[in-house]
Amino acid sequence: MTRLLTILMAPLLLTGCMLSPGKFTSELQLLADDTFAFSYTGEIQMLALSKLADLAENSDESFEAECYDDDFDVRECSAVEIAEQREEWDANAQERREKQAREAEQMRAFLGGIDPSDPEAAEELANRLERQRGWQRVEYRGDGLFDVEFAISGTLGHDFVFPTIERIQGFNAFVGVHLRDGDQIRVDAPGFVGQKDTNPMLGGGAPLAAMAAMSEADDGGEMPRIVIPEGTFTIVTDGRILANNTDEGPAPHALGQSLSWNIGPATSQAPTALIAFD
Repeated sequence: MTRLLTILMAPLLLTGCMLSPGKFTSELQLLADDTFAFSYTGEIQMLALSKLADLAENSDESFEAECYDDDFDVRECSAVEIAEQREEWDANAQERREKQAREAEQMRAFLGGIDPSDPEAAEELANRLERQRGWQRVEYRGDGLFDVEFAISGTLGHDFVFPTIERIQGFNAFVGVHLRDGDQIRVDAPGFVGQKDTNPMLGGGAPLAAMAAMSEADDGGEMPRIVIPEGTFTIVTDGRILANNTDEGPAPHALGQSLSWNIGPATSQAPTALIAFD
């Protein structure tokens, strides 16, 4: 399980598919005068990143022979098989160390110089976020979990994506606002979806983190907390709503209309809407 997790985990870590909302409340305002306001209050988890990074760096620390029968069931190895596997293991030791060093350096580069195995890495990341505009509060709770308040407003002259982290590229977006020709705006919120139906290879980090947690618990370790998106996402607009996938459709609002999604473990469709400003 440990070796399988290492193989699956490396490309996901390095393509940014390791952020997930926890409990949250989020609102996006889109108005005809080209102004917008976005807020997110709640939990964000960098999915057990320090634990997974430690797992990746130390997955090959000890030798253990593995033998299988014709049905691919695990069986006891003979003394000859153990000796042969040990010889191969020792012969590849330098190659393993070099590979682990490369992966560790890639992780540090991906995190903008932050070493995920450093006990102070989470606090360093929190301090970096608080220096960015919009991040009003960032508190680390342990197990890769941050409690945050984010709010930003202005003129929407270009696409908007949340979250972004200084010096770190490629994180999976919770919310994306995309400007189209013809005074139309498309909103997608791929992060606001229950993870149970999400393929981890397509961006859902929670299943992989859960596998790592179960593996760690099986080995006698403490199972880290894994959060699942749970909260509400609301769009408020005075534009014309052309399409949306809410359950109940638009509702009256003081600024025009609102769309609201209740997100939980059973949510299988990410919120989406298309709005026109004629």
